[in-house]
Amino acid sequence: MSTEAENIIASEWRQWSDSRPRLIRALTGGLTNRSFLLQADGEKLVLRVNARNSRALDLDRAAEAEALLRASAQGLCAPLVYIDPEYRYLLTRYIDGAPLDLRHPQALLQIAELLRQVHQLPPISARLDMADKAEHYWQSVDQRTPFFPALSQLHQLMQSLLQRNSSPETHRLCHNDLLPDNLIVDNSGALHAIDWEYAAIGDPFFDLATVAQGYRLDQHQQQVLLAAYLQRTVDAADQQKLAHWQQMYRYLSALWYAVQMSQSGAAPQAQENLMTEITDLLAAFE
Repeated sequence: MSTEAENIIASEWRQWSDSRPRLIRALTGGLTNRSFLLQADGEKLVLRVNARNSRALDLDRAAEAEALLRASAQGLCAPLVYIDPEYRYLLTRYIDGAPLDLRHPQALLQIAELLRQVHQLPPISARLDMADKAEHYWQSVDQRTPFFPALSQLHQLMQSLLQRNSSPETHRLCHNDLLPDNLIVDNSGALHAIDWEYAAIGDPFFDLATVAQGYRLDQHQQQVLLAAYLQRTVDAADQQKLAHWQQMYRYLSALWYAVQMSQSGAAPQAQENLMTEITDLLAAFE
């Protein structure tokens, strides 16, 4: 068990519980933060201790708090219990459920509806600028890593695409990290999004692209998702826009993993996987 989690419970539990919580176990699955399951006041809570490399990953904890307050009010996320004023940790209620199963016939329709609701939430102060985000990641990459030369080449080629910003009039509050691990179906069948640490105002198609990439949707599945989200017939411009944002997502994801490997090292297989992704992205420019 984490000493840090135990210290938070021991010294600060009165801020968010009427009785001293019991630490049940560590939760797995997080790539940066550490999460723990607690029992407090007759219900289960999740304590998330924020990553120490939050700055390198360009995480805006204040923006996350804004987004969580809005999403929690509409039942779109794990209900928020408490946010530490210094943004060291937060607590939510535990969702007793399972990851969304894409084999369910209504799964893509559920995702589309959740996205529509997320994108209708009131705006927050933070905005996602792709060029700034990529540059921040880039500055945190260790130049001594074996994948750096190829990543540097990709970084140069991506610059023109990074400047192709969509119209701010179309921007909405977005989750920006809707991967399979972050979409949970509760026991009633309702779909919730968790882990809002990348939330910001941006192009809704980035959320759609993240889902398409995270679930490895084929062309037919992408068409179904787009049609359900847009609530109209999908045209060529929609498909091109989704393809553009998928490329942007893949590039930012490659940079994100490069930062992680620069901060904490990586197994040879992880470096090989990243190199394969970089090579694949480079091939698109040939």
